[in-house]
Amino acid sequence: MNSQIERQFQERSMRESFRLNKYLSESGVCSRREADRLIEAGRVMVDGEVAVMGMKISAGQEVMVDGKVITPEEEMIVLAVNKPRGIVCTEEKREPDNIIRYLNYPTRITYAGRLDKDSEGLLLMTNNGDIINKMMRAGNYHEKEYLVTVNKPMTDTFLEKMAGGVPILDTVTRPCQIKKEGKRTFRIILTQGLNRQIRRMCEALGYQVITLKRVRIMGVRLGDLKPGQYRKLTEQELEELSSMLEYSTNQPVKVRRSTGRRERKGNRRPRT
Repeated sequence: MNSQIERQFQERSMRESFRLNKYLSESGVCSRREADRLIEAGRVMVDGEVAVMGMKISAGQEVMVDGKVITPEEEMIVLAVNKPRGIVCTEEKREPDNIIRYLNYPTRITYAGRLDKDSEGLLLMTNNGDIINKMMRAGNYHEKEYLVTVNKPMTDTFLEKMAGGVPILDTVTRPCQIKKEGKRTFRIILTQGLNRQIRRMCEALGYQVITLKRVRIMGVRLGDLKPGQYRKLTEQELEELSSMLEYSTNQPVKVRRSTGRRERKGNRRPRT
């Protein structure tokens, strides 16, 4: 992996403070949820003091778990994965078909933006939580492109309404780009990621999604990856990703463009 690109990401991360559970997760110790349990149990120390829930740390502070000093993983990993249908984007160990177990990658990584169980296609997986947060925040307007097949021929009205915004989940979806590819197939580019957004949009207009495949996230394309396969991002892809994320924020969007009302600030990762 290109060390210069890796340093750029690391330097940006060092300028920001971040939650202790995130630090433990990205260091490969455990998931954030498990990190919270360790902190609550008093097993985590920061600069010699017992850590508390929700605390933030900065680069250079010493973190210990059960007396062992924890250091972040040095190599930044970013993978492009073709998630098959039936695989679930979750770290829940009780789920037999979870993406972590399915991929069985030797280093601890997690997903950047979910695809629901019945969807397939491009999934980015990384050990860098800063990348995940900046990529998936709706307020950063990063593009995600999908190829969708529905259960009946599409009308011009359907396409116009999909592009203009559809009322779902107590809001109206952000205007998006859409292109007809066949009688029942269209290509759509979103800059937000509401829960099962495309499926809900179609259902609201009287259509059902038959197949849904994500083919692009920002400048990274699915290409000819077969279901279940993965690859590391190329240097060119990483350079573009670094450039596009440079001015992105980790902060949630507070105001909806369509209604002016406040959005929910939940920590759930977006799913489409």
